[in-house]
Amino acid sequence: MTTEQEWADDRQRFVAEWEPALADGPSRGLDGTRLGPLAQQFVVLSEALLAADTVAEVLDRVVRATKEIVPGADLVSVTMRDPDEGFRTPVETDPLATRLDELQYEMDEGPCVAATRKQGFGLVFERDLADAPDFPRYGPAAVELGARGVLAVGLFPQGDAPRMGALNLYSLSVGGLDDADRDVALVLAAHASTALAATEACSAADLEAAQLRVALQSRDVIGQAKGILMERRGISATEAFDVLRAASQSLNVKLATIAATLVSRRGDL
Repeated sequence: MTTEQEWADDRQRFVAEWEPALADGPSRGLDGTRLGPLAQQFVVLSEALLAADTVAEVLDRVVRATKEIVPGADLVSVTMRDPDEGFRTPVETDPLATRLDELQYEMDEGPCVAATRKQGFGLVFERDLADAPDFPRYGPAAVELGARGVLAVGLFPQGDAPRMGALNLYSLSVGGLDDADRDVALVLAAHASTALAATEACSAADLEAAQLRVALQSRDVIGQAKGILMERRGISATEAFDVLRAASQSLNVKLATIAATLVSRRGDL
């Protein structure tokens, strides 16, 4: 089994080998050949994180990049630790990821919680949550929701616990996150940690403000969509909301996204 020191050595070799080449541009390697797709994606992610100036932007770009870069990651989320030692999930790629995270917060048990408390790289990997003796309560509950594999990596400061949070990758199939994904997850977590540390707005209050703005925008567009349905179909506000919710569930798309689509294409109704 690979040790944490071996993971560290591998990562250092990766940086030492590619950093000089990337200074000349993201598309060429040391010998002038084009970089591989994975290396290019890391460069693009680095540039995107550099351009982000809020915590919300940093976290959103990390989870989207993680889902794209790691093939076995069906769901991705970020856990953040609050000053009062509580946890929250400010960003995710799917609401199911948030629910899987929240179960861990409620039980005070699970990979993402453990990753914030583990020394070293804070890496926690479960190939099959149906057989996870370290998480006797969380494992069965997560399987019931459809998750089977999980990989969580603690965010900086490296070696210290508790950490500021964790990057969480979920698979809906047993073995969906194999050992090869750990290298990538560690580098992604390092990208996220560095960007967060460099972001001046790194506080729970800023996260709450960003989440509040998103919530208000979502509520506004949902209200517009309800109004359109009420007018066009002659139905009540409750019935209009039920229509939106049914569409969201059947299409597996967020309700706010359904509402925004309806509002932008109201002329097609």
